[in-house]
Amino acid sequence: MAKIFYSMSGEGRGHAARVRTMTEHLRHEHELVLFAPNEAYDFLAPIYNKPEMKSVEVRRLPGLKFYYTNRRLDLTKSILHGVKFLGQLRRNVRETSEIVRHEKPDLIVSDFEPILPNAGRSCDVPVVSLNHQDFLLAYDLSSLPPSLQRWAWMMSFVVRAHHVDHAETIVSSFFKSPLLPGYSNVVQVGPLLRPDVSQAQPSEGGFILSYLRKATSDQTLELLKLCDRPVKVYGLGKRPAAGPLTFHEIDENRFTEDFIHCDALIGAAGNQSLGEAIHLGKPVLALPESSHHEQMINSHFLKQMGAGTWTSIESFAKSHLTTFLDGITRFRANLASYRGVTNGNSLALAAIRKHLPTAKLA
Repeated sequence: MAKIFYSMSGEGRGHAARVRTMTEHLRHEHELVLFAPNEAYDFLAPIYNKPEMKSVEVRRLPGLKFYYTNRRLDLTKSILHGVKFLGQLRRNVRETSEIVRHEKPDLIVSDFEPILPNAGRSCDVPVVSLNHQDFLLAYDLSSLPPSLQRWAWMMSFVVRAHHVDHAETIVSSFFKSPLLPGYSNVVQVGPLLRPDVSQAQPSEGGFILSYLRKATSDQTLELLKLCDRPVKVYGLGKRPAAGPLTFHEIDENRFTEDFIHCDALIGAAGNQSLGEAIHLGKPVLALPESSHHEQMINSHFLKQMGAGTWTSIESFAKSHLTTFLDGITRFRANLASYRGVTNGNSLALAAIRKHLPTAKLA
């Protein structure tokens, strides 16, 4: 049994969902300590910090966070807090290095989080990077519109700032692209799928599933009321029903069941949710925020694959909804070639396991 330290970004649930998938496969063989900031801690701690989960522990870690003003992503505020976080990075790395030296993990895995990998490097512990964001460094993105290519180039500097010398770099993404020169050793894998999703038998239950951020505008909800079938909305908490809209608290089991049996998905364009939708054969109307450029890029590739369509949530209009609903049958047909064959779990696990001490492999 090896000891693995595993850290992640705390923004949104995509990073935590990937980590949970890997944890569920590794926890029966190895001891894991998960270092989780913000939302990721809130999601993972109730699952693993209980007596029956003897091989997994979740600990808090400082992390970057997106900030919103008037229900819109506030880039200025987010960047300012990011600068503050970077100013404290050296201290946080030093404190975490003491933990690494004391507890002596065999391997560090990181999902777009800078503190633990830097601590691992200072202690000569091998580091595996497993995330989506490294596509901004490794992938040929020449198929993107020029404006998104520019944003990808700018964001690549942020990604590079997270980097240390990795024993392995694994990119988990629902789309693939040729690797750039100098990145031929990057391991490309599909989305990391939760067991309930990877083993699911999907069907069409006659309703739309919508996962929205708490900052979603009332105008977006008014437009969703125009859907031609019921819409189950998650992410906004419990509210009274409004026309075809019903609002549900986040419950992982119920949300997963609705995901498996919905007709289509409308909502944010995170890599994890899009990857699961494509695996299940669910058409997607992606609504990225115009200032969330990674999700804008994800949305472009979603459309390129014929798996759905997109518009920024700020410009969402009735015409976009109508076009999507009219195209669901076509999108579903396009998804047939991807359905059930994109699971990246096995390749990702193999890439991690080869860096564990041989004597400690299960």
